[in-house]
Amino acid sequence: MEPSAYGPSETGSVVLDLGGATGALIIYTGRELHGREIEISPADRPDGPRTHAAVRERRVQDGVFHSAVYPDLPAGVYTVWWDERRTAGAICVTGGVVAEFVWPSSVPSGFD
Repeated sequence: MEPSAYGPSETGSVVLDLGGATGALIIYTGRELHGREIEISPADRPDGPRTHAAVRERRVQDGVFHSAVYPDLPAGVYTVWWDERRTAGAICVTGGVVAEFVWPSSVPSGFD
């Protein structure tokens, strides 16, 4: 997928509906992943359906960063997928909270 297919996202352009048993996840990456789709899945269902989001440039008051945003996630533990078969890590999403995951610079040992 061409990185230029995803334009920058301006401040306030992502709306998250948090509360109860619904949370959200932001995966922070470097510029080199711009346009890449990152998949997540519930940790208790590794072979189940995956959700994906594209890494986009985010322009905010304090500067520019790159991230993938997953809104409206049911609370639980999620696997973050490095690729089709290897994992990059896991993250706990709590209702009413935005969880944050920093994309590793290489596949973490023990996760592949």
